[in-house]
Amino acid sequence: MSRAPVRHDVHSHAHEEDVPGTVNLQAREGEETHYGQALFPVPSSDPNDPLQWPKFKKHMILLCCALFSFLGNSALIGPSTYIGLFSEQFGVDPNTAAGLVNYPNLAFGFGSLLLVPLYRKFGRRPVMLGSLILYAAGVIGASQATTFSGLMGCRVVHAFGSGVCEALPVQLVNDIFFLHERGKKLGWYTVALCLGATGPMFSGFMLAAGYSWNLFFYVEFAFAMALLILAFFFVEETRYVRNIASVPSSNGTETNLTVSKEDNVSEREDASANIPPRKTLLEQLKPWSTIDHESEFFMTIGRSFTYLLVPSTFWVITTYGIYIGLCGFAFSFIFPIKIVAPPYNWPQTNSGLHSIASIIGFALALPLLPLSDVVAAKLTKRNNGIREAEMRLSVLLIPMIIAPVGQLVFGLTAEHDLHWLGYMFGVAMTQWGGYFYFTVTLAYAVDSYTANLSEMLIIMNLGKQAISFGLSIEVLNWILNNGYAKVIAGAFTAVLFVNNLFVIVFMIWGKRIRVATSKTWLARLHKRTAVAGETH
Repeated sequence: MSRAPVRHDVHSHAHEEDVPGTVNLQAREGEETHYGQALFPVPSSDPNDPLQWPKFKKHMILLCCALFSFLGNSALIGPSTYIGLFSEQFGVDPNTAAGLVNYPNLAFGFGSLLLVPLYRKFGRRPVMLGSLILYAAGVIGASQATTFSGLMGCRVVHAFGSGVCEALPVQLVNDIFFLHERGKKLGWYTVALCLGATGPMFSGFMLAAGYSWNLFFYVEFAFAMALLILAFFFVEETRYVRNIASVPSSNGTETNLTVSKEDNVSEREDASANIPPRKTLLEQLKPWSTIDHESEFFMTIGRSFTYLLVPSTFWVITTYGIYIGLCGFAFSFIFPIKIVAPPYNWPQTNSGLHSIASIIGFALALPLLPLSDVVAAKLTKRNNGIREAEMRLSVLLIPMIIAPVGQLVFGLTAEHDLHWLGYMFGVAMTQWGGYFYFTVTLAYAVDSYTANLSEMLIIMNLGKQAISFGLSIEVLNWILNNGYAKVIAGAFTAVLFVNNLFVIVFMIWGKRIRVATSKTWLARLHKRTAVAGETH
């Protein structure tokens, strides 16, 4: 049987230094480089190593994950346009009707608590396919619901099933892409995640066309089934145990760091003699994977909570929670209420059009997708090939200001009934800044700490959804009782800005924090339980 050619150089000498998040990317003569950096993680010569898969396959996997994230988030927040209709149809007040968005949002986070340990034990592929089936069952059930409790139950089911869509893309990016690619690839996932916030626009268009809210869930179901078929054929199992050869530490001598050309040739011959064949198509399409009997299901859940003590991880949680809970839900709840009332008097069918501003904000961010990778690469080159996790953070300095200003504009527009363009500018500015914070803080957390990524992702997803739920559950009452200026332009803007300012803290003291954290019992616990292939 012919063997797939090795697509990437397996002799990269890139390695992590003694401090997690500091990576030596110095390339030796003849080694493959990107942005002037050696490959990290170092790929094996096995054609079944996901790092060696063709670009088309990798990008199809990323596409499937991104589409799942878009569908999951659009189904979660899309029905916010129907809050008024739900209130009338089921005889509940608007804040109770808003629970049809808030409680599924909480279930969305708790989905990771069970589904992430499952994909660690049973594999990424079976859990993704099973999650898509659960999501599809929930949305088709929601389309048939005739009572408030029935609709709530189905909403919780599909939100719970799709909750893993925010962990899987990060895990798969870590599995199949190199360090120099991660910012850009996570950026594509983040774009899909953020575009999920445009769900209210699509539900609003359906209302404008005279259709009931049930159609929204029918459409989600149709796309879910199409994605299930696509994922079945393209999302191969990416869990791979890569044997990492020992490398010299930062205190190694010059002799340790030198390898002769003869040694390189010998290594290549030894490696090529033991290359296994590529899995057949039927083996790749098996819906199940091997079971990792050493993976501890309940300890994986328990240990995930210890990552709340890791500063970079906690920053991701607060960032996502605040942008979703304060910004996203405020926009989704307030714009539909304000725009249908005087002085605007828009029809309710147009109450989701603020999503157009979200699309504009994200579209303006798209050309800057690889920016954090490029900036980090240039700084790495200046630093003699030594990569520090903080090198990508400088791209957040402008978004640090733009996003809170957008929140301020939105709040003042609502308070003083200014021109409707004020809402659009406010949403677009906040979403533009939010895109960068979503992408870069996540990449920074993954880069800066040696951890079981799956455990980190559990608490990230659970934490951010819990925060966004806690902030959003009474957000409508807070705003209506205290005024748009005080709550949105005042309190929300201040909280957002303070969170954003932490980029300066990490830029200045980030490495010191990493050094200090690496010497604690917590780091020793995480390092001791780390699984090959899970760390960065």
